[in-house]
Amino acid sequence: MKHTISLFITLSAFWLLNSGHYSLLILSLGFASIILILVIAHKMDVIDQESQPLHLTPDIFGYSAWLIKEVVLSNISVVKHIWLKDKSISPTLTTIKISQQTDMGKLIYANSITLTPGTVAIDLVKDEIIVHALVDKDIETLNAGEMDRRVTRLER
Repeated sequence: MKHTISLFITLSAFWLLNSGHYSLLILSLGFASIILILVIAHKMDVIDQESQPLHLTPDIFGYSAWLIKEVVLSNISVVKHIWLKDKSISPTLTTIKISQQTDMGKLIYANSITLTPGTVAIDLVKDEIIVHALVDKDIETLNAGEMDRRVTRLER
């Protein structure tokens, strides 16, 4: 039930932010469409911990702030390497061990790697991710495990 309520609140907020119209007719049509979506989702049995990961809510804002900082720093690094041209670029493809236990944690980690400029998660197989990086230093940073530890802490 808590996942259904969370989905209702999420859909309502999303609809209100995108609509911008607050007349009684528009609000009632929006409410009716959200209820219809909830009924369909309930019949499809897709409202669960994966579709509404409420366990991530307390820590997601701290992780997001840290990830934004890493994205900015990586952007600066990529621009620096583009300016320096071929001398500083050393493309690398490697496999990195991960410590996440849930599919959600593995997905968050792989997406975080890809969101960070200069690195791309190519494949995710069991407890390993194949990563392509623009420079060796990015692989060393991933092997240091800071992002892995933060995502592991997030998934618990």
